[in-house]
Amino acid sequence: VQLVESGGGLVQVGGSLRLSCAVSGLNIDDYAIGWFRQVSGKEREAVSCSSSSDGRKTYADSVKGRFRVSSDSAKNTVYLQMNSLKPEDTAVYYCAAGGYGVIATMERLPPAVEYDYWGQGTQVTVSA
Repeated sequence: VQLVESGGGLVQVGGSLRLSCAVSGLNIDDYAIGWFRQVSGKEREAVSCSSSSDGRKTYADSVKGRFRVSSDSAKNTVYLQMNSLKPEDTAVYYCAAGGYGVIATMERLPPAVEYDYWGQGTQVTVSA
């Protein structure tokens, strides 16, 4: 199983970025895909959780209304569209795949420990 994030970079405050999570070795329709972010020295924070099979999506309060998850089952890829970016959004962003336990409780935004597979991360830097 492999998850590969891309699309990170440097953007000014108020700008937008779209992250991609290309998945191989499992079908994203059978898993929940979570997006997380981590700042050095801090815990990994859940940003969103989504199920492409039924369209359910959950967002952290800190990103609600600004970030949006979408997916392309044909490409087995999940996207995180990030708009109105703020300096506090600066972090390494990871995608992760979680099985039934995550799918069943995704409305509570399951923590990192409950996910099975992880990507390597992509840096997002928002400059003031």
